[in-house]
Amino acid sequence: MLRSEIEKKKRALEEILQEAGKILIAYSGGVDSTFLLKVAVDCLGKENVAAFIEKSELDVPSDINFAKKFAKSLGVKVFFLKSRKLTDKNLASNPPDRCFHCKKELFSQMTKIARKCHYSAIADGSNLDDISDYRPGNKAKSLYQVISPLQMANLTKSDIRVLSKEMGLPTWDKPPMACLASRIPYGENITQERLKRILKAEEHFVKLGFNIVRVRDYRNFCRIEVSDDDLEKIIQMRKKIVERLKKIGYMYITVDLEGYHTGSMNKTLPLKK
Repeated sequence: MLRSEIEKKKRALEEILQEAGKILIAYSGGVDSTFLLKVAVDCLGKENVAAFIEKSELDVPSDINFAKKFAKSLGVKVFFLKSRKLTDKNLASNPPDRCFHCKKELFSQMTKIARKCHYSAIADGSNLDDISDYRPGNKAKSLYQVISPLQMANLTKSDIRVLSKEMGLPTWDKPPMACLASRIPYGENITQERLKRILKAEEHFVKLGFNIVRVRDYRNFCRIEVSDDDLEKIIQMRKKIVERLKKIGYMYITVDLEGYHTGSMNKTLPLKK
């Protein structure tokens, strides 16, 4: 895309934020929400921007720790909520609309804070690419009038990475993020035990130097997704990987030859007509 087009989108984002006024942003520490938070501070001033960070069993601890540190480095007010998602049976049973139940609770809590502290808008970091993905959480956004400034400005993930790099943001090349529940097939119960096992497995891959990895949990076996560049590497290191993952609790370890791809578990959902 032409440089002028990306700059035009950024200016549109700035106008959207200025119109929103005092804003409360759902902040995960990922590429999109980090960019949104920084641009909001630059446009509105830190006194008019706040970050809402939620920590639950579904989150990767290192992502939450980064989010808290980065938000504080910008000088914005940080609202931190520690929640227990698995107490919600509608979520723990892992239906296809799991994300709706998760986002509904998140935006409900944010709405309470926004009203109490007089924030005029609640925002999330959805980008333009997310429109084409299966996102049941969007229904929750409508319920609570949550805006998506990046999406409204037609900014894609690629645009955001380019601009983030220019701004010196540490997240410009950060791998895609997703909650740990996305590793478990729809219809299978999400348990603390399975989430801990997934986290231990993925942390092992990170220590081994893998950049992008997903360990899809099918109870006694797992399906590992890594980037195309790392497919050869995972085969070379298979003995070490198998040994560790069996200790964690997997009986069978498989590698997805298609490599990492977003929305992997959505393939099991009925096709929309």
